[in-house]
Amino acid sequence: MTHKTYDLVIIGAGPAGLTASIYARRARLDAVVLERLVPGGQILLSQRIENYPGVPLPISPKRLMEKMQRQAENLGMKLEQVEAKRIELDGEKKIIHTLSDKKYTTLAVIIASGTEPSKLGAEGETTFVGRGVSYCATCDAPFFKDQEVMVVGGGNTALQETLHLVRFARKVHLVHRRGMLRAEKILQERAFRNPKVEIIFRSVVKVIYGDSQVEGVKLKDLETGKIKKVPCSGVFISVGLKPNTDFIRGLVELDKKGFVKTRANLETNVPSIFACGDVRKNLLKQVVVACGEGALAVASAEKYINKVKGIEYK
Repeated sequence: MTHKTYDLVIIGAGPAGLTASIYARRARLDAVVLERLVPGGQILLSQRIENYPGVPLPISPKRLMEKMQRQAENLGMKLEQVEAKRIELDGEKKIIHTLSDKKYTTLAVIIASGTEPSKLGAEGETTFVGRGVSYCATCDAPFFKDQEVMVVGGGNTALQETLHLVRFARKVHLVHRRGMLRAEKILQERAFRNPKVEIIFRSVVKVIYGDSQVEGVKLKDLETGKIKKVPCSGVFISVGLKPNTDFIRGLVELDKKGFVKTRANLETNVPSIFACGDVRKNLLKQVVVACGEGALAVASAEKYINKVKGIEYK
């Protein structure tokens, strides 16, 4: 049986993947988007977006992603809920194998598979997931009304989680291993002036303890080496992102953290395979960056596809 060959397969339906789909349909490429969960990606775990150009007022990530998805669907986006397992090279074609055993044959691939939250690695973290340990304040904050909680991290997401939690919790301990935060200054200012927020610098979580639920955390002071207990009923971990690249490990070049390395045109070391958005090694993980890269990836992929088809613009 001969399988259909697509012009382009886009893996991931976050901001990068949805934008890529929009540009692919406008280019009249025969494309399909593969998404293992739901369209929207990691940004859906955030509370709001307030720095997207052209949207002057804060908007919920869900609403913004719904708008992007609707725009792509109106242009004829084909979206299938499957998870890519590996990519096989077959001459000029690529065969994408999925966990459901369905295969997709294509001339070009755009990797827009995004990221997921990194684990802290502390004792008790895995034990108490869903019982006080969370990676999404937007999802779980209401369960901690009038309680003391802890946020671990110092970047934008950690500060956003903290500022969301203060709407519910009695007190929020923000723990960061360094002596200063990495988040945008406007977020830092909001946290510093909020009386519910206590910031604990130069400390790391060693143990998350409790019985059936989280009851507290043992922190290690990196300057003195001393261990102290901080009672709390929730621990929200925001210490970075892990790229979803296991399915292409060994195929395309990755950096030491697993992010995809690309050239300026977003092509990987494997011709015809491109990457964009948070899964790519870049300087800024933001929706606006992911969207721009999604557009550029399609432009580069289209050029490659036309070359394979023998189409030249004069």
